[in-house]
Amino acid sequence: MLESPTNIESSDCYDGSRIFTWLADMVGLSVDLVNFLICQISALFLASLFRSFLHPSKVSCEVRHAFGLSLGLTFGYFCFGQQAIHIAGLPLICYIVIRTQDPRIVQRSVMLVAMGYLLCVHLMRQFYDYGSYALDITGPLMIITQKVTSLAFSIHDGFVRKDEDMTKAQQYHAIRKMPSALEYFSYVWHFQSLMAGPLVFYKDYIEFVEGYNLLKRPASNASLDNGKSELVVEPSPTKTVIRKVLGSLVCAFIFMKFVKIYPVKNMKDDDFVNGTSIPYKFWYAMMATTCIRFKYYHAWLLADAICNNSGLGFTGYDKDGNAKWDLISNINVLSFEFASNMRDAISNWNCGTNRWLRTLVYERVPKKYGTLLTFTLSAVWHGFYPGYYLTFATGALMVTAARTARRMFRHRFQSTQVTRMFYDILTCITTRIVMGYATFPFVLLEFMGSIKLYLRFFLCLHLISLVTIFILPKFIRGEPRTQRSSRSSAGANVPVSTQSDGNITAAVDQPLAVAASTDDLNANDEKEDGVESKHAKRNNDTMPQQQQQQSLQHDLKQNQSPILQPRPQLLQQQQSPKPIQHHNGQQICARDAVSVPHDQCEMDQLSSKLKEKIEAETKNIEEFIDKTVTETVSGIVEFKNDLMRDIEFPKLKLAAGSVSSGAANLVDAAAAGLRKRNISSAHDSNSNNTNNTNTANACADHAPEENSGAFLKKEIDAINAVVQQANVLPAVLSNGHAK
Repeated sequence: MLESPTNIESSDCYDGSRIFTWLADMVGLSVDLVNFLICQISALFLASLFRSFLHPSKVSCEVRHAFGLSLGLTFGYFCFGQQAIHIAGLPLICYIVIRTQDPRIVQRSVMLVAMGYLLCVHLMRQFYDYGSYALDITGPLMIITQKVTSLAFSIHDGFVRKDEDMTKAQQYHAIRKMPSALEYFSYVWHFQSLMAGPLVFYKDYIEFVEGYNLLKRPASNASLDNGKSELVVEPSPTKTVIRKVLGSLVCAFIFMKFVKIYPVKNMKDDDFVNGTSIPYKFWYAMMATTCIRFKYYHAWLLADAICNNSGLGFTGYDKDGNAKWDLISNINVLSFEFASNMRDAISNWNCGTNRWLRTLVYERVPKKYGTLLTFTLSAVWHGFYPGYYLTFATGALMVTAARTARRMFRHRFQSTQVTRMFYDILTCITTRIVMGYATFPFVLLEFMGSIKLYLRFFLCLHLISLVTIFILPKFIRGEPRTQRSSRSSAGANVPVSTQSDGNITAAVDQPLAVAASTDDLNANDEKEDGVESKHAKRNNDTMPQQQQQQSLQHDLKQNQSPILQPRPQLLQQQQSPKPIQHHNGQQICARDAVSVPHDQCEMDQLSSKLKEKIEAETKNIEEFIDKTVTETVSGIVEFKNDLMRDIEFPKLKLAAGSVSSGAANLVDAAAAGLRKRNISSAHDSNSNNTNNTNTANACADHAPEENSGAFLKKEIDAINAVVQQANVLPAVLSNGHAK
């Protein structure tokens, strides 16, 4: 990853190749950074060759496995020298554990072995290279730890657990076949993600190597389900790769430009700690941590471009027919920088690690311990620097406080568009300030330096968070559960049931998750909704029973106009505003439409599920219409072919049974018309030519043939016009005009 030359000192601790020392001196960067960039740029071009010349249709999957792991080991030794032995040692030990341990405990055994090995290497670095930003073997080892542990948990899910006991993501990633040695080490060492990630789950990687990843994705011009195999067109990642490479270069330029203006080391100086005001400290912490983030943006965008250029990361097509390459994307820069709450910011930062933490910890532990244990594992995984633990402890506190504050205040700003916009802007600015306050220990690394600066902040945000969590809920009532349940019913159109513990749960059937990123977003919303319901129950339990009844009556009075209006006459009786049509076919008040809950504006879980339902139903209707049109067109074409054969062999009679049932009536009508014309022509010929019987008979035979040929040509021209128009209909439907 990038680091300014002033912050990196080329020491004897770096064990990688020094062949390009002359280039490092020329450009003013450290040799370890130059080696990293050379490996990544080489991987970017080799990925294109891998996709073109080692395509699954040209070579076997064994060749692709061998090429990927060989190139990965070469890059590892080039960058880390003898330290690359750890790249081989950790996965080798974990593979022995996977092959020898029972699937019921294999996930715990691999987690202990991999984390223990990684922590030993972290601890060794504390002694020989403390506080250095130089490229180190711990980076690739952290990625390998994610891979081997996620693989072990997937094996446990596939061999031990039942589908009904797993989440959608766990069901998708479950492995029911033990990987071979070649598949395992190729997955761990493949060159696309060894140096800087991103995390690729085992099932996605194996399908990519074997070429099955394209067969699972819907084609951009999906054909009709007429019993024929669909032609899968492999999309080109060129545009996506160029866009991500350019974004990576821009992030590198921003980092190198502004890191000198806001260096992190100044935050350790006594002059800064004691001689600046609190607002300036907030500003400097926010700008310094933002500059450091662009270093990670550069590395992650470049690594993502390498994976996409090799064909890894394709997830299908969007509604406009554009290919999506975000299966393993590690960062959403704009979504993170302009997030309006901590949850959205965390979801868009280091997405691969978020998926790993969610799959291994958050979805498998009790909900009340989920956030704490997730942040704990993340801190331990990063290493032993005290700044990491201060950052993750502060982050856990801020996330909890943000959820509580959101539940208490957010619904009060949803009445008008102006108040919603004001709330979004305010929360976005607050999130930026909180991010700088919580993450500066992560880049300082030191314990005492971070504590001194926190004390100069007077621990203001820590105290505000504690007050928000423990004191404010006693005086400020959160959003009533009746309003929340009504909003959920309006947004999702699903039955809502109140369980014995008072929590509101919605029974919504989710489709099977194909992309891990989609699973993470849905799971995140589900977890937060569950936490909010528990907090709401706890707040209501602390209120006296009489006060609860009064508040409930007050809410009912305010909500006399229900959100869902099944009967228009009821709206007229209550003299409510004119109803408008909702996209799911139900009517809602204009007032309710203006005060749409802000969850839905942010594409929350309920609205996304509703959108998926509508898209699925629309797709079914389009497929049904297209199928009907195709069957009709095929019948007309078949009838046309019969008519063409009748022209070539006019003596043969047209049998109605030889065509499809859809064109039988048309055939009978055409045959009857031909018979009438033949009879009339023969009668006229016999009456006018009584003296020349033989000649008249010959003319009578020849005239019907000419008349029938002209008639058939006319009918065929009409049928061709109908076929042309019918062929245009599926294209019109695919453009969305029938929706």
